[in-house]
Amino acid sequence: MKSYTLGLALLLLVTFTSAIAQKTDPPKDGKAEAGTIPAPPPITDKSTPTDLARAALAAIGGDNFKKMKSSFVVGSANLYAPNQAQSIPATFAIATAGDKVRVDINSAQTGAFKQIYDGQRSFSTLPGIEIPPPSKFGLPMLAKYDQPGFTVTAAPDKKKLRGFRIVDPDGNTTDFYIDPATARVSEYIIPYQGYTFGSSISKFAEVEGVLIPMSFTQRFEMPIGAYFAEYKVKSVKLNQPIGDDVFLIQ
Repeated sequence: MKSYTLGLALLLLVTFTSAIAQKTDPPKDGKAEAGTIPAPPPITDKSTPTDLARAALAAIGGDNFKKMKSSFVVGSANLYAPNQAQSIPATFAIATAGDKVRVDINSAQTGAFKQIYDGQRSFSTLPGIEIPPPSKFGLPMLAKYDQPGFTVTAAPDKKKLRGFRIVDPDGNTTDFYIDPATARVSEYIIPYQGYTFGSSISKFAEVEGVLIPMSFTQRFEMPIGAYFAEYKVKSVKLNQPIGDDVFLIQ
């Protein structure tokens, strides 16, 4: 059970949700909207990796995505241990505000798990598990691709998906794979501390001019096998005040 919870913890490091403390009034739910995001630049055979990154950022919301101050996402998950066909049901809640993040996971079979990154320090109910700054991996990297110190290079295409890689000044790396018809991110891969995380997004919803993944999977490769999880988001709140006490490490 300990190794299962460890794998689950590392898997959830690359999700984008966080939980809000009960004593903090939750903001109102964001509403899914009809498409208001302008069409991204077209992708052609001659599109460079930078062109792909520019199109992917535009598709996810462009300036609205870059200016997003906070998110609060909750939902349900099916969790799979290596070489296990039977899933474990769980609920998750993840809140982010800038570099701060809090993750809460609850499962009747594995118990409760909590991680907090307060912008400088990490805390986990599992000793030795550190959460990376959420702005250094995954979708948030799209908002920074053209900043000084960031590099965008080619990544091998996957079937019909176009690939590109973003590396930040500290060497943190995310490989993105986008649908050339829509420029939406279909998959991204993250190497972190010797592990490999993969995420595939099957459904988005537009909330306040930003595309939010609503159905996605995560895969975490370990020597004993792969941990796998399926997520469904049920509630999204964006750009609402989140108190500093939510991220307090005590």
